[in-house]
Amino acid sequence: MAQYQCSRMTVNKVLSLLAEKGLIERRRRVGSFVCKPNATIESVALDIPHIPVDVALRGHAYSYRLISRKLRKPAKSIAHEGELAPEGILIAIKCLHLADGKPFALESRVINPVAVPAALDEGFSDQAPGSWLLENIPWSRAEHHIKAVNLGRRDASRLKVPAGTASLRIARRTWLGKTPITYVEQMFLGDSYDLVAHFRPMTP
Repeated sequence: MAQYQCSRMTVNKVLSLLAEKGLIERRRRVGSFVCKPNATIESVALDIPHIPVDVALRGHAYSYRLISRKLRKPAKSIAHEGELAPEGILIAIKCLHLADGKPFALESRVINPVAVPAALDEGFSDQAPGSWLLENIPWSRAEHHIKAVNLGRRDASRLKVPAGTASLRIARRTWLGKTPITYVEQMFLGDSYDLVAHFRPMTP
């Protein structure tokens, strides 16, 4: 109250909202405590899309296909790859998400093996890297870039549409504190995917 010059009621409302989100735990006659960070709490707070869940919510059967997984040096022309390879090597993955057996999204991802050493032992042949990361690695900050683009020949071939087809590209970076965890680009066909966000007005 003293720091933000607001009423006790306002502070109580904010704490109640944080408790609803699972970010703090309120104990009667003891106080409020910050919950231990985990992937579920972080995703609730910042809402990283989870493709298998999105596909299921649309009433389709989800499946996944790994295209490639390899260790490689970062591309010198791509700044974020250098940040994700503090020891000069990163994990690069390409995969395809399917709905009812048809291409739904094409994914290209790089992972920081220093921040996520367990990923070095994962082949990602049975589980999408995004799902694995959400289940196993906490994160605290994310950045999205969303852009409409026309598919190039190779990407269009993998999504089984003509080259030049309209698509939605979602590029996302995530961090844990100041440590970069992963960078991913996901390509969705323009007529099969939409983004929905829910907002509430901030109360004084």
